[in-house]
Amino acid sequence: MKVSKKNPSKNLKIFLFFAFCLYLISSCKSSQPIQNTDNGNNTATATTAPQQDLVKDVINSFSSTSPQMLLPAGADPNSDDWKGVDLEAKKPVIPLYASEEAKHFLLPPGYRIEPVLTEPAIQQPGAIAFDGNGRMYVLELRSYMLTADSKDELEPTSRISRWEDKDNDGVYETGTTFIDNLIFPRFVLPYGKDCVLTMESDADNVYKYTDTDGDGKADKKELFTNKYGRSGNVEHQQAFMYWGMDNWLYSTVNAFRVRETPGGVIREKTGFNRAQWGITHDDDGKLWFQGGASGLPSYFQFPIHYGNFEVANEFAKGFDIPYGAAVKISDMQGGMDEIRQPDGSLKRVTGSAGNDVYRGDRLPESLRGQYFYGEPVARIVRQINPVVKEGLTTLHNVYQDQQSEFLRSTDPLFRPVDMATAPDGTMYIVDMYHGIIQEGQWTQKGTYLRTKIEQYQLDKVVGLGRIWRITYDGKERDKTKPKMLNEKTSALVKHLEHPNGWWRDAAQQLIVLRKDLSVAPALEKMALTSPNVLARMHAIWALEGLNALKTETVQKLLSDANPRIRVQALRAGETLYKEGKKELEASYKAALSDANTDVAVQAMLSHKFLKLPDLEANIKNTVEKNLAAGVKLVGAQIITPPRPTRGLGIMAELSKDQQEMLSRGAVIYNELCSQCHGNNGMGTPAGDGKLLAPALAGSARIQSHPEYAIRVILHGMDGAIEGKTYAGGMMASMKEQPDQWVADIVSYIRNGLSNDASLISKDLVANIRQKTADQTGMYQYDKLIKLVPHELQQREGWKVTASNTASTRIGGNVSPISAFTYEGWSTGVKQEKGMWYQIEFPKETAVSEIQFNSAAMVKRGWVPKPNTPPGQRPMVQTHPRMYIIETSSDGINWQQSLSSQKGNDGDNVIALNPKKAKFIRIKLDQGIDNPEDDIPWTMKQLKIFELN
Repeated sequence: MKVSKKNPSKNLKIFLFFAFCLYLISSCKSSQPIQNTDNGNNTATATTAPQQDLVKDVINSFSSTSPQMLLPAGADPNSDDWKGVDLEAKKPVIPLYASEEAKHFLLPPGYRIEPVLTEPAIQQPGAIAFDGNGRMYVLELRSYMLTADSKDELEPTSRISRWEDKDNDGVYETGTTFIDNLIFPRFVLPYGKDCVLTMESDADNVYKYTDTDGDGKADKKELFTNKYGRSGNVEHQQAFMYWGMDNWLYSTVNAFRVRETPGGVIREKTGFNRAQWGITHDDDGKLWFQGGASGLPSYFQFPIHYGNFEVANEFAKGFDIPYGAAVKISDMQGGMDEIRQPDGSLKRVTGSAGNDVYRGDRLPESLRGQYFYGEPVARIVRQINPVVKEGLTTLHNVYQDQQSEFLRSTDPLFRPVDMATAPDGTMYIVDMYHGIIQEGQWTQKGTYLRTKIEQYQLDKVVGLGRIWRITYDGKERDKTKPKMLNEKTSALVKHLEHPNGWWRDAAQQLIVLRKDLSVAPALEKMALTSPNVLARMHAIWALEGLNALKTETVQKLLSDANPRIRVQALRAGETLYKEGKKELEASYKAALSDANTDVAVQAMLSHKFLKLPDLEANIKNTVEKNLAAGVKLVGAQIITPPRPTRGLGIMAELSKDQQEMLSRGAVIYNELCSQCHGNNGMGTPAGDGKLLAPALAGSARIQSHPEYAIRVILHGMDGAIEGKTYAGGMMASMKEQPDQWVADIVSYIRNGLSNDASLISKDLVANIRQKTADQTGMYQYDKLIKLVPHELQQREGWKVTASNTASTRIGGNVSPISAFTYEGWSTGVKQEKGMWYQIEFPKETAVSEIQFNSAAMVKRGWVPKPNTPPGQRPMVQTHPRMYIIETSSDGINWQQSLSSQKGNDGDNVIALNPKKAKFIRIKLDQGIDNPEDDIPWTMKQLKIFELN
């Protein structure tokens, strides 16, 4: 049956006059509550500062009359796809000023909502974060969906701004553009004083930006870590770099975590978090990841670094049903089947963004520990109650019985995309206030969603955005202004006792970043004796972050009366065990018999993570004695890990030969190298702040070209390294060892010590041994570094092109430069002779080596049956079958620099005779002959090396 909707808009001219009057009124600050008694909910104070009239500018961009809607070309009005769809002409959805939008919010009784920052100061906010002085950094995604075709989405027009409430009236009135001209930045993480970490879309490097002169604008840019990104649809790339309580940095999508150490940034593999936009943690430090397209939280049962555990029924019945207010316009991607009639709201969650476990102190106590996340398609913020029973968590929608949500809006432009516990103890909601919330891939011409976008002119509502504060009657926001960046480290320790989790997190992070060991005694006392259990947890992890946590302290904490403290001791003790404190093994085994289910489960997880001796036997024994559901599930899945059935991809597994190589390398390292370089590769302390030998974990030297490490092992090294001396003195030559032995140990230190670099072959060792046969004596670092190829990290000014590139984004192709990223580049079509991949350098460059990985992929067009194991998926090899290397000085006249070579599945290393050229390209010398083999050419983690 055709759905007819009554047009709610008045005559457009009258509306504009009315909106303009409201604008004049709202230009003055107001403290009067705005009441709305719809469904027993009420809203709150709408306080807004004077603003330029961006809202009016948007209204003026609308067509004077909405066009008569027609079916897309070729569409059948009688088909099921269009049956019941209202295609009548409509007036546009008009944006409202913040004061008017506030009237459309529906909150439970007692709650109030007010704007703290709005357009034009900010535009299209996507996330917020606070530094130690309470200044708010706003991720402004100014290029997001400016048209229905996502035109210019990767233009460098986005920014990160920083805002302060200097007069302490609750409104952030003073701001600066901290970083400008960004390409759709993925996150903002405050990282100490006047410093943030961020990265751009379709990029691979995370950078540290610092304001060194105090003008509120970053003027220093440093590489923080690489191999962090991927390319493709902007909704599918990594986001939300997040500092966990365990002092590791996590992000969505990526199945690894990173951490800065004195020797560099190290990384460890984790489980798949299956998240897209949102990470937070609870008071016990457990991370909560937020899915995107699923509309549901993605992983939350156990800390992600223990891997994935599949838990049935982790969402209560009916959890996937949202209860948004009547938005009327029915602009949901899924079409009429996903729309609740007659109000036009969403009837099944379909997209989610942003999350927060509320840990503040200025909202009702009943909210503490509750999980909140946004559903911008449904225009709601959900409050979720995590119920833990026998070690397993089930999520319940708090307002499901009332068929409602914590926060709803009847304004179709309300788009909650992030939320956070704020320094003032309340909760902030980031509202992009935008017409379209799906990326261009889902708004193509001819789709139901595109039809609705054009019917209501939603594509015209761009460039706006608000950040809201939620308060509660009788609980005034905390007006104490944080000044942690200016305080002594000893003062930060006191903040670990603060009732607001934001203060505790910020204080812990700054203590760890400062590396001030003078506070270690106070932290240890707090960890062992404080009556505040939350302060004790943070003190434990502050000690861990300072590398000041003692084995005897962990053992005392493992006997603590509070099971929450015992759990933290097990987690923090993992760092010590990895450093070689094997005396903790008995404590971990004893914890398996703990009467508390959570402690027993944690002991099993730690056993798995640390690969403790007799793992399977100990786990089986625990499961036999403990009947708790969580113990049985974790035990069973440790012994027989579940096959991944969903997620964003399956990582390539090492071959049997590669696994054996790493195992042999681990034996060599632990028997010979660990005494000086440390059990975990972080270097063995030698007193006075010195190390016996340089750290290998996180070392850029080790992870760059393997020739550096091979030369050092073959011939040794003496003297300072990058100006730094070590107490252990020289590194002895080991050239008497066979090539396979050298390959094993170099492969292990490049891949097995929190590093992520390629393995090497004994043939490469033999080649370098022969090349360096005339070397006499040990190397000096300054001379050696000039002899080995170095990777060209900075690619500013490079022009990267290809004959073919897979299109994965509406409105344009992914740039071929994505070959340098973690995700990679593809021709998108079958390999054919003559296809090429080309780099033009700003100046002539002598390329000595090219490295890339061509990973196997599932055969295109193959449709899996439900729960098909990964091992049964038909895979094809995407490496170039045959290729040549060509160089040119002008891009017109080409010379062949390498004869025809055969590509390899996996890693490809192309050694060249260095010759300066402005252009270099890889060109296929053979295609795929079989017409049925539709196999593209792919490359990822491309590296270009030159000699000094």
